[in-house]
Amino acid sequence: MVRIARIIFLIKIKMVTIDNYLDTHYISRSNWLRAAVLGANDGIISISSLAIGIAAASSTRDPIVLATVAGLVAGALSMAAGEYVSVSSQTDTENADIERERKELSEMPNEELTILAQIYEKRGLKKETALQVAIELTEKDALGAHMKDELGINEISHAKPIQAALASGASFTVGGLLPLLVVLFATVKGMEYWLYGFTIIFLVILGATSAKTGGSSVKKAILRITIWGTIAMVLSALVGYVFGVSV
Repeated sequence: MVRIARIIFLIKIKMVTIDNYLDTHYISRSNWLRAAVLGANDGIISISSLAIGIAAASSTRDPIVLATVAGLVAGALSMAAGEYVSVSSQTDTENADIERERKELSEMPNEELTILAQIYEKRGLKKETALQVAIELTEKDALGAHMKDELGINEISHAKPIQAALASGASFTVGGLLPLLVVLFATVKGMEYWLYGFTIIFLVILGATSAKTGGSSVKKAILRITIWGTIAMVLSALVGYVFGVSV
């Protein structure tokens, strides 16, 4: 039995490779998770704040619904477009650096090899070992080695504009639909209080979910998202009350 258990254990160890090992780490989710959390958070807070501001100045449901739906559509498109442009700019910068690195490797390979060896030496390798590692990696994939260790660009951190835009736009829509449901079904009188209460619940759920997905502190995420959400909604309500022309 002991021998069988040992064999099973060894088989499981062999099944773990660098390709599937990194999949269990949270950093692999950073790109799409950041865009999704940003979009959902913005959708909930923006649409709730907009609805609260209109509700504070309105005695009927129609203008609140109209403003909420318009804000939801415009916000989702704006988030997707903004995220795409932003991440595309990052991609352009990365590509420019990669092209520059490719040119430097062609024009001054010895200097680039020395730089790569110095990077490994600063990380703790002996000078001879660092040089040997640099030589072997250069022989296999010189550009890839410099992209990762000199420029800090790798598959995980590499910007993906389409992915970020879709995640941001879709999550904004999902987040914005939640306060819209409150606007549709809550009583017009005191709607701003219904919106605030449900929005806090939505934000708590979002904060806890994003923290769990990203492996961070749930309490810290909930506290952070709740405080800033409250500030945004309170300021929006004040604007509605101050400039509260009946609509």
